[in-house]
Amino acid sequence: MDSDFSHAFQKELICVICSNYLVDPVTICCGHSFCRPCLCISWEEAQSPANCPACREPSRKQDFKTNILLKNLVTIARKASLWQFLSSEKQICGTHRETKKMFCDVEKSLLCLLCSNSQEHGAHTHYPIEGAAEEHREKLLEQMRILWKKIQENQRNLNEERRTALLWRGDVVLRAQMIRNEYRKLHPVLHREEKQHLERLNKEYQEIFQQLQRSWVNMDQKSKHLKEMYQELMKMCHKPDVELLQDLGDIVARSESVLLHMPQPVNPELTVGPITGLVDRLNRFRVEIAFTWEVTNHNIRLFGDVRRLMFRRGSLNSDRSDYFAAWGTWVFSSGKHYWELDVDSSWDWALGVCKDSWMRKNSTMVTSKDIFLLLCVKVDNRFSLLTTSPLFPHYVEKPLGRVGVFLDFEAGSVSFLNVTRSSLIWSYPAGSLNFPVRPFFSTGHR
Repeated sequence: MDSDFSHAFQKELICVICSNYLVDPVTICCGHSFCRPCLCISWEEAQSPANCPACREPSRKQDFKTNILLKNLVTIARKASLWQFLSSEKQICGTHRETKKMFCDVEKSLLCLLCSNSQEHGAHTHYPIEGAAEEHREKLLEQMRILWKKIQENQRNLNEERRTALLWRGDVVLRAQMIRNEYRKLHPVLHREEKQHLERLNKEYQEIFQQLQRSWVNMDQKSKHLKEMYQELMKMCHKPDVELLQDLGDIVARSESVLLHMPQPVNPELTVGPITGLVDRLNRFRVEIAFTWEVTNHNIRLFGDVRRLMFRRGSLNSDRSDYFAAWGTWVFSSGKHYWELDVDSSWDWALGVCKDSWMRKNSTMVTSKDIFLLLCVKVDNRFSLLTTSPLFPHYVEKPLGRVGVFLDFEAGSVSFLNVTRSSLIWSYPAGSLNFPVRPFFSTGHR
């Protein structure tokens, strides 16, 4: 009867995925419990939404807490199995007739207490096997948690880099057409400078794309090594206590070395070359813009929206009191108009034009079709440039100093200039703008 009860008790502590004692057990929504590492791997490899491996019920939550009760019960069951193993005649010291309860870290063998204190083994490191195995298992689990975070981070970086590559390639195609159009306005026939500009753009495109491809390969290889190490640690955790101590070796040191030199995403930034005569041409339409109706960041969430939509981040710095937005006092509905704004000391900034009615709306979502803005947002340690209508990233260097805005109602377009470099950051296609607009400026200072 006791044997049947013991067998039934141990069966409840077995993970149905790996058929071993539960390691770092977690209980999911349906009530079934699994080893955390087994569940992580199972759900990562699943093509469909996460389902319970036992009953197939969908499970939305994935950030589970360790089931402490189950973990303690598994520890008790392991101790029982260990003592059953140590009680066998084979584990009785032939010299002293005592149970071999001490583990020699040098010889990787079991000794009785008297043998461990003998002259032969006195210089070796020994510890009680009962606590030592559990302590090392916890160290392995902590290393696995670190590895798993790195596996997920590396995969996110890889996914983001592939997504960036698609957007970047689209940006390059649009940028080449934009440069051609701008040169046509300045020079009716093909100009040597235009040809050089496009050749330089194509050369940069090829170089950066090769960097991206190398980066993908490195990230794929790193993911493979991280997962192999993770599974090796998981197998070690599932071993019985004595085997775990005997086979431990340098696995922790090797797992730490795998974490070194994590590949970082490539920043595919293009050089914005100067266009001779561009600023001089636009200065003919120069106007001075007065801004009013200043509001603080409590009324505007422009940059938080961008971070959430484009970079999957929260509203970083959106609660800073030194964020403000302002609208121009003039409304433009015809003609050509050019003005410049200084953004050099700004943390985040946005400038351009918006529909007159947009400023009265409660929402400042950047997905609105009523705004034509160039935005610069800081995410981590990088500045990124984007335009709205639609929200689209531009992989060019951040302008320093003054940024020009050119409003052309004859073409139905808005353009942004890097004044210092006399280069075109972005120009909306002809026909994009067909309603009266008011200048807009928003910034946050360090």
